[in-house]
Amino acid sequence: MQKIGVRCNIRAEAASLLVGENRLRFESIFVLIINKNYMKVAMIGTGYVGLTTGVCLADLGHQVVCIDNNLEKIEKLNQGKSPIFEPDLEELILKNAAAGRLVFSSEIKPAVIDAEIIFICVNTPPKEDGHADLKFVERVAREIAAAINGEYKVIVDKSTVPVKTAEKVKETISRYGRPDAQFDVVSNPEFLKEGTAVKDTLEPDRIVLGVDSDRAREKMAELYRPLIEKTGAPLKIVSVRSAELIKHGANTFLAAKISFANLMAQACEEAGADALEVLEAIGLDERIGRHFLRPGIGFGGSCFPKDISAFKKTLEVLGLDNMYVHAIERINLEASQRFLHKIEKELWVLDGKQIAILGLAFKPDTDDIRNAPALRIIESLKKDGAAIKAYDPQAMENMKKVVSDIEYCPDPYAAIAGSDAIVVCTEWDEIKNLDLAKVKSLMTTPMIFDGRNIFDPAKVKALGFKYFGVGR
Repeated sequence: MQKIGVRCNIRAEAASLLVGENRLRFESIFVLIINKNYMKVAMIGTGYVGLTTGVCLADLGHQVVCIDNNLEKIEKLNQGKSPIFEPDLEELILKNAAAGRLVFSSEIKPAVIDAEIIFICVNTPPKEDGHADLKFVERVAREIAAAINGEYKVIVDKSTVPVKTAEKVKETISRYGRPDAQFDVVSNPEFLKEGTAVKDTLEPDRIVLGVDSDRAREKMAELYRPLIEKTGAPLKIVSVRSAELIKHGANTFLAAKISFANLMAQACEEAGADALEVLEAIGLDERIGRHFLRPGIGFGGSCFPKDISAFKKTLEVLGLDNMYVHAIERINLEASQRFLHKIEKELWVLDGKQIAILGLAFKPDTDDIRNAPALRIIESLKKDGAAIKAYDPQAMENMKKVVSDIEYCPDPYAAIAGSDAIVVCTEWDEIKNLDLAKVKSLMTTPMIFDGRNIFDPAKVKALGFKYFGVGR
């Protein structure tokens, strides 16, 4: 233990004499000497996917440099603070930064020069026509080209991109890079769920590698070997084009299950049946499965809406009928519209009514509000003159940046006090475990619109509430 302490002190003193690129290279060399069995990785982009993947690869023992052009974000990360809420992520940042395996920087060039494997983890937002906007991917590819040297590199498309994107990345690096540059471009799609991203990375149900060369396959297998040996996760090696289609296909299928659940909820409401009973029985069929067969007010987040839109456009480009994907999108939008209609029908005149919105994030255990159904609900209620009081355990700061003219409350009971109705938009445990007797005593009229079916209708009604779920 004493030798380790001396070694760390020497390292700290030596590093303090260096700055910028030289310090980053010193850190790389020092940690590589200690962990010579592990690999040097550059992670370009520190959003949900890039940050979680980079941190978890460092936790496996690899030497990782996470790069982002957002200086404020890099400064925050260097202070050991995560810019996003994700369970266990901040603890792993602190642990691996302290161990010298994890560095944050805004400089691409030194990281690319030193790295064996370079991940591209940038945003691919949808264009107005549904196509994925790949300008950030192209920009990073050009920056890699400007920095790449004669040593062999593996460039990894981790961002969710349309099929044939890897070929464009390869063309870009070849066009703008050195003529003696040696590299392969591979596809390594992610399958992370916000709220369980760390667990999904460290305990994956599969690892998909899209490679077209033996050298790249060996490098990527070496990268993931510690994880495979630790968890036994299956490694699926496919062609690059197949890997690019797998992520869009997987997300479209999962979105289809959610939309099917909401379609069944519509049918159950019209027929006087209970969608939860129906869908539970359907999900017991092992060919179908129970996951994602829960009705609600629609899916949100950054992945499903963006990915199914991009896949719909891919089908169009390939000359295939995309009406199936279009129906998934339409049913998802109708889910929140039908729910709003219930609120409007029951409350009659919304002008002047006070409504408590419980849950703002698109799902629990995240602060992400992108495409959150709560956004659509709030905007519609506001247009009709309702006064909104809102609460979410994590997402209020993000929502304030988008919606400033509603009241944000410090706890759910403050939002409920004096309200004519409660609208549940996110299934946080804190909301599930509310003291309903206290809730009733605080309300002007005891009415719950449960967009996530978190309450038992019989129990709630027995307490004197008017209850409206989805498909119940």
